[in-house]
Amino acid sequence: MTRVFINSEEDAKKMGISKGEWELMKMERKGQKTSINKNKYNNKKPIVDGIKFDSKKEAKFYQNLKLLKAAGEVKTFELQPKFVLLEKDKDRVTGRGIKYIADFKITYSDGSVEVVDVKGYKTQVFKLKKKLLLAKYPNINFREVHEV
Repeated sequence: MTRVFINSEEDAKKMGISKGEWELMKMERKGQKTSINKNKYNNKKPIVDGIKFDSKKEAKFYQNLKLLKAAGEVKTFELQPKFVLLEKDKDRVTGRGIKYIADFKITYSDGSVEVVDVKGYKTQVFKLKKKLLLAKYPNINFREVHEV
């Protein structure tokens, strides 16, 4: 077996290896990831007040909530509230249970509470978890926001 060492882009070119393949080879040698980390939906993850949001819409909604709180319309709000849809001990498949994580839980000045999810795209998982959430918590005030 003959081993060929490719140490430069010129060597790669002589061997008929494209520039892209050569770049991948260099990354593998350095132990770097060979795939570029991209978000599944190609959205940017903005940071506001030291908090990383999943989308620009979510960050904008957060900024609007801060204004509403300053104006006195919103008493408090919580980021990423969790709701248990299936307890761990009842999950016979994985034993991990199922939870739904909303984007915001808002308590208004009048005492009413609203759970808000800011959506750009409705995935099948979201649609299913929303149905489970509304079935388990029938009195929940849930709202999807598509435009901020």
